[in-house]
Amino acid sequence: MNMLFMPNLILALLLIIAIFFLVVAVFQWLWNITMPDVFNLNTITFWQAFRLLLIAAILFGGASWSFNM
Repeated sequence: MNMLFMPNLILALLLIIAIFFLVVAVFQWLWNITMPDVFNLNTITFWQAFRLLLIAAILFGGASWSFNM
């Protein structure tokens, strides 16, 4: 593997992880400011928000895992 490629790979992985945590945190924040008031539901934790996003992606096909070559 090229030595110039390795820092870019590490930076890309860190960026993907940061975006993942940001998306889950935004979802949690939106849920916690909306759902308890509108539907009288409880607030959720970070990992509950992650699981809800994962279930939604599975049910609604948000992520395609097929690789067409």
